[in-house]
Amino acid sequence: MKHTLAFLILAFLSRPIAFSQTEKPNIIFILTDDQRWDALGFSGNEIIQTPEMDKLAGEGIYFKNAFVTTPICAASRASLLTGLYERTHGYTFGPNELQEAYAANSYPNQLRKAGYQTGFFGKFGVRYSGFENLFDQGDNYDRNGQFPDRRGYFYKTINGDSVHLTKYTSYQAQEFIKNSSSDKPFMLSLSFSAPHAHDPAEDQYFWSEDVDHLYEDFKFPKAKLSQDKYFEAQPEYVQKGENRTRWYWRYDTPEKFQHSMKGYYRMISEVDLEIGKIRKTLEEKGLDKNTVIILMGDNGYFQGERQLAGKWLMYDNSIRVPLIIYDPRNPGHRTINDFTLNIDVAPTILEFANSLIPDSYQGLSLADYVIGKNPASERKDFIVEHLWKVNIIPASEGLRTEEWKYFRYQDDLAHEELYDLKKDPMETKNLAGNPRYASVLLEMREVFERQAAELVSEKVK
Repeated sequence: MKHTLAFLILAFLSRPIAFSQTEKPNIIFILTDDQRWDALGFSGNEIIQTPEMDKLAGEGIYFKNAFVTTPICAASRASLLTGLYERTHGYTFGPNELQEAYAANSYPNQLRKAGYQTGFFGKFGVRYSGFENLFDQGDNYDRNGQFPDRRGYFYKTINGDSVHLTKYTSYQAQEFIKNSSSDKPFMLSLSFSAPHAHDPAEDQYFWSEDVDHLYEDFKFPKAKLSQDKYFEAQPEYVQKGENRTRWYWRYDTPEKFQHSMKGYYRMISEVDLEIGKIRKTLEEKGLDKNTVIILMGDNGYFQGERQLAGKWLMYDNSIRVPLIIYDPRNPGHRTINDFTLNIDVAPTILEFANSLIPDSYQGLSLADYVIGKNPASERKDFIVEHLWKVNIIPASEGLRTEEWKYFRYQDDLAHEELYDLKKDPMETKNLAGNPRYASVLLEMREVFERQAAELVSEKVK
């Protein structure tokens, strides 16, 4: 949805805030890598230990139906940065670079204009040659692919000691907060590499000794939909694609499955520990009462469902993520069922900063949820898409509503999938070929194609 200047001014004037309009809040945006929506205690997961994330959710706004519009790190992060769908900003995983016109309207650029001190630490994930000028302080790093072992995660040092990237990103965040100026509010973007597997390594998952004891004696139950029939229902290009390849890396034996699940959960718990340290630093600096914290995952994740791994596909495993907003100036918990998206993050950050939201943004600001409003309540559907053209992952696209999911593969338009999410939330019965649902299929296809065309029309000429 686009925002007119008049609407923004009216919303700004009518919005109650706990601090004066001249005292802008600090903002921290925490992004995790491959954390699916239910890998969080507050979601109802009784296994994983995430007390700090749960506390943020319990004292703030928990978005139960948060999704990414593109389930791959690069394009999703570009959408987080720009407030735009992949089909509009055109950036995906590969050799191309984010266009300057989109970077110019990104939230860090807008915040610097609004007088914010900005910082970024961790995995930027977007190819953009102007990164060094995008933030006042920026350090862009990810797992080190030169090392096919634990050194992929343990190559950064603090005071001469090698530490896990999670601890290193947290350390940089704490130093940024300690050295922040009292003359300016700050906006800090933290992008943890965890819990992403270290793909070149045989063991895949690596964590610090701090969480080594967690889940040690627990046996994880088998993945849902792990029977052969769910894999065999996939088109051949999915069966032979990267989702299956990585299943062999992580889940194809009971031993690998247990190791991978424990490693994935431990890495999330380690991020959780570091969030606690960051919040303690805010408190020691006297900034905890005026710092908004937003937490989100960059995409969902398969954990053996359908005998697949990774993300990229249009099933909810792949696109559904955790999203939390905590504003200490407006305390109180709410659980929200409205659809919220990664393209909403940039406008949300800008509204918290009392900064004008570019009219080109396609996302909605979620900031007013903290004062009891429901700005995304009228969103009834959204496009999902993965447009990277590569042989090992079929490009796909679709539309999700509360009741229905429609998607197709771009190089095989004859294959379509349609699911009744009310009756079939696990997406197991494809109704696309059932004559009884021909009208639903036609409507979903037409709505998708119309919305997709609109997104293309909004590309920078």
